[in-house]
Amino acid sequence: MDLLLSNASLVSMEKGDQGYNVTPNCAIAINQGRIRAISCSATDLTQWQGSAKQHINCQGKLVTPGLIDCHTHLVYAGNRANEFEMRLTGVPYQEIARQGGGILSTVKATRAASEDELVELALPRLEGLLRSGATQVEIKSGYGLTLDDELKMLRAAKQLEQHRRVKVSTTLLAAHALPPEYRDDADSYIDLVCQTIIPAAAEEKLADAVDVFCEGIGFDIAQTERVFAAAKQYGLNIKGHTEQLSNLGGSALAARYGALSVDHIEYLDAQGVSAIADAGTVATLLPGAFYFLRETQKPPIELLRNQQVPMALSTDLNPGTSPFADLRLMMNMASTLFGLTPEENLRGVTCHAAKALGTAQRTGQLKNGYDADLAIWNTSHPADLSYQVGTSLLSQRIVDGVMCHD
Repeated sequence: MDLLLSNASLVSMEKGDQGYNVTPNCAIAINQGRIRAISCSATDLTQWQGSAKQHINCQGKLVTPGLIDCHTHLVYAGNRANEFEMRLTGVPYQEIARQGGGILSTVKATRAASEDELVELALPRLEGLLRSGATQVEIKSGYGLTLDDELKMLRAAKQLEQHRRVKVSTTLLAAHALPPEYRDDADSYIDLVCQTIIPAAAEEKLADAVDVFCEGIGFDIAQTERVFAAAKQYGLNIKGHTEQLSNLGGSALAARYGALSVDHIEYLDAQGVSAIADAGTVATLLPGAFYFLRETQKPPIELLRNQQVPMALSTDLNPGTSPFADLRLMMNMASTLFGLTPEENLRGVTCHAAKALGTAQRTGQLKNGYDADLAIWNTSHPADLSYQVGTSLLSQRIVDGVMCHD
């Protein structure tokens, strides 16, 4: 075997109560990037030691699946700290937008940046996520809003795998906002998205999924459905920015199209919860945006629990509404703002996040045959991951069986 971990306090995150229980004195055998065996038997450990190229004694440290950030806008150019300051001094968003701020300021800067520049700008943000234990990250486009610029963003996202050891999933979010060229003609822009951008992204294999911002300030239900139908036509998975600011029924629509996840969902109602429960769609919670925007409408956590909807948890890392590159901070926010338990938090950034990305058959759990993506922590209790903020608990990241703590 390539790597043997011994004396690990294992939290597998498999389904059921046992998945969160800590199992001490475990050994994990890894070969060719996969977990090949897990055992708590001293006899097995003795046998495995002789064949291991590398042996790491975890000294009782906690070992979990590597964390997964399943919703980010990590690739972009520009800086909107000045807008943050303006809002705090009472300048309304409409005035900020009139002065060239808001999402279109990020669009302008991103269009002006080269692919290599976008990669360089994204690396420090990515490193923040890696330091918080991430081994897998989803990255959306959505700040280009032209064919060339959307594809440029997706290429930059994929290029990050060449710079850091991390798994990147890409999502085409061309239907993020209305570009200035189509200010008074949203339907024509949706034509461009469905007839040109989606086919090109699919042909070049640049996107794993397609997303839409279905909202009063985004795109309506009919326009959203057109994008979902085009995504299906080209064999791409579906995700949705839905029910963040109002209840338009976007989550139920996404569920009808078999969406992997619906994200934000602060205004999701009981009917919408039932729809995603029936479809097996994940509800992705984004406490960073809720916090940063000082929202008051919380997601329907009890309804989701009662319907046994898997809840993923993510940073929503972006320049305007959630400039946070720390998954463990999100875990703490999810407990303090939404009332999630530490177990729900950890599932939200492991097995449920994997399901939200369509990779639950190979990532998000410590299980025989799964990718050897693990995090080793300087603690023995998983609740610490939600409890402490600002301390560096991460000891090692392992991606595809390779030690790579940054």
